[in-house]
Amino acid sequence: MNGLIGRKLGMARVFAEDGAHVPVTVIEAGPCPVVQVTETRVQLGFGRRKAVRATKALLGHAQRAGLDAAPRVLQSFPRGAEAPEPGAPVTVAIFAPGDIVKVTGVTKGRGFQGVVHRHGFGGGPATHGNTRHRKPGSVGAGTDPSRVIRGKKMPGHQGARRFTELGLRVVKVDPEHNLLFVRGAVPGPTNGMVTVRKQGGRSRHA
Repeated sequence: MNGLIGRKLGMARVFAEDGAHVPVTVIEAGPCPVVQVTETRVQLGFGRRKAVRATKALLGHAQRAGLDAAPRVLQSFPRGAEAPEPGAPVTVAIFAPGDIVKVTGVTKGRGFQGVVHRHGFGGGPATHGNTRHRKPGSVGAGTDPSRVIRGKKMPGHQGARRFTELGLRVVKVDPEHNLLFVRGAVPGPTNGMVTVRKQGGRSRHA
C-alpha cells in the first residue's frame, strides 16, 4: 500500500536532533480496513458511520469485508504487488521518517470574495475622491474582442475545492497512536478528512 485516509488534527512543532524548530501538521492516519480488492485497486475505509446513516448497500458492502460497521469514508488506491486481504487493517506503519508524501484535502471555504482578497489585487487609490478602492477595474476592451476573455480573474467563490499539496516530508511516525507528523501545512480545516500518499522525488523543504 502507498496511501492512507486520515484526519487533520492541527499544527504543532517538533525539534530535530540539531535543535532546529520544525513546523508540522499532525494527521490521524488510519487504521484503515481493506473493504474491497480488485485487479488494479484497493479500497480502504476510515471511521465508522452510524447504522441509521448508512444505506443497506453500503452496510452489505462493508459486511462482505467482515466489518461490523460501514466506514465513514471510502477511498481507493492503486494495488501494489502484494495486496492485503479484505478486512485487514492498514496502519500508519507503512510510512517512515524521511518519506516524501502528497496530501489531498478540501480547502477551507471562504465564500464569495472580491478580487483583492481572492487574487491579491492591489486595489485603486484610497484618497482624492476615488470610489474604486477594491473594485477590479476594466475587465476587457469594448471594441475588440467585445467580450470578457476566458479565465479573467474576477470576484467569485473562494476555497472549498479539492487540492493536493506536493512534496511534504514525514518528520515522525507514531504507530501506537496512529499519528503522522508531516512538515508544513496541508489543505483543509481542523478535523478535515485528508488522503496521504507516497510520492517519488524531492521535497520542497529539502
